[in-house]
Amino acid sequence: METIEVLSRKFITLDDLQEVMSISRSQAYALVRSGELRALRVGGRGQWRIEITELDAYIERCYQAADATDAIARLQD
Repeated sequence: METIEVLSRKFITLDDLQEVMSISRSQAYALVRSGELRALRVGGRGQWRIEITELDAYIERCYQAADATDAIARLQD
């Protein structure tokens, strides 16, 4: 499935997250299990679903953390 098609949906699966973020399945699972990336468990088997807006918010938090780390490194130079 094309990434653009995946991102046009309201919710994505862990497999979709793995593809979009270019990470392993275990990394995708760890992100949602830890709460770092908010997700919902749905259905009888409790499958994870990630809302696209939550993925966007997670990515923004990662950028902010990287910017803060860069700023601290510049101050230390």
